[in-house]
Amino acid sequence: MNDTTPAWSGSELSRFGDAEEIEISTRRRDGSLRPFVPIWVVAVGGALYVRSYRGAAGAWYRYAAGRPAGAIRIPGQQAEVVAAAADPGVREQVDAAYRAKYARYGTTYLRPMLADQAVAATLRLAPAH
Repeated sequence: MNDTTPAWSGSELSRFGDAEEIEISTRRRDGSLRPFVPIWVVAVGGALYVRSYRGAAGAWYRYAAGRPAGAIRIPGQQAEVVAAAADPGVREQVDAAYRAKYARYGTTYLRPMLADQAVAATLRLAPAH
C-alpha cells in the first residue's frame, strides 16, 4: 500500500477494528462474492490487519492473495476492501495487537496466530473507495 491508499474513517476503523471478529470474502472473476468466512482482525496505526492461521494454505487467503478485491462485514455494516501483503516492519505491532485483543482465548487459539506461518499470511485491508 502506498500514500494514495484510501484510509479508513475513524468510525469505520473503530467498528471493524473493535469487532470481536469480522467476516471476509473475496471476489470471483465474475465479480460476485465468495461465501464470507469469520476471521480475527486487529487495528494498528490506522489500518486493519488479518491473518490466516493456516498460513498460505488457507482458502480465503489464497483467494485474497490472487484477487485482492473483496469485502468485510460485521452486523449492520459491510465495506469493500482491497487486500495487500502487510509490511514486515509492522509485525511486532500486529503481534502485540493480537495478544492484547485475543489473549483471553488462551494459547491454544492465540499461538497459531502468532506463528511464522500466520505472520507470513498477514494482510492489510484498505477501503476500496
